[in-house]
Amino acid sequence: MRTVYVNGEYLPEHEAKISIFDRGFLMSDGVYEVTTVLDGKLISFDGHAGRLLRSLRELDMSPPCDMDELLGIHRELVRLNEIENGLIYLQVTRGSDGDRDFVFPDPEATKPTLVMFTQSKPNLANNPAAGKGIKVISIDDIRWGRRDIKTVQLLYPSMGKMMAKAAGCDDAWLVEDGKVTEGTSNNAYIVKNGRIITRELSNDILHGITRAAVLRYAREAQMEVEERSFSIDEAKQADEAFVTSASTFVMPVVEIDGTPLGDGTPGPVAKRLREIYLEESLKTAI
Repeated sequence: MRTVYVNGEYLPEHEAKISIFDRGFLMSDGVYEVTTVLDGKLISFDGHAGRLLRSLRELDMSPPCDMDELLGIHRELVRLNEIENGLIYLQVTRGSDGDRDFVFPDPEATKPTLVMFTQSKPNLANNPAAGKGIKVISIDDIRWGRRDIKTVQLLYPSMGKMMAKAAGCDDAWLVEDGKVTEGTSNNAYIVKNGRIITRELSNDILHGITRAAVLRYAREAQMEVEERSFSIDEAKQADEAFVTSASTFVMPVVEIDGTPLGDGTPGPVAKRLREIYLEESLKTAI
């Protein structure tokens, strides 16, 4: 039986409840983070905490607690659920003032809602998909303009996953004004002549915590990195491609819209970056 966290209480998951008037449920008025657990330790917690605070500020939402307390909750959930490898999902909403209204409730009178739960994934670091790579399709990016805020508005990314599944693929890359923004739940990269190319940071994409770490490790390993937009056509002509996220680390992409990349198998840059990321992240895990 999984133990979850709801507004100050650790509860069996079947006892967890929030109000039907919670604005996360009614308005998608909330943000979230997903932190990886490897060998019982948290990966990049400070990065996730920092991004959470930024997302809350951008939405004029109060933090539910300080970050030291939040770290303690993460660790207690890992302990209670005996998580060796997996994920911790965290969601903060603007809470409930007992009714539905487009106007934000008074933050002095309405506390934010904080819910957290774990997902055990024993083979997280040894995901078989990393050995064969994934296939992606391209779809129009019709999300709202503030993708840099990690909100719970995930309907269109979910639809994108289903479009990919219907096409016999694993994921979708989102395209706006002829350029790739990101994947449905990850940052996107191509590699050409050894150079790693990924879209620059802006309001158009999520400022990935894994992205930041991977690019730092790549530069430290003397790999060339270029932060700029690229098209699907350019991606199809790349030597290799990959995506990054907290749950997939560095995941090779071997096919885009039916076009194989290179010889259709994971490329050396993606494979090496995955190795480096896992090795270095475990050194700094807490």
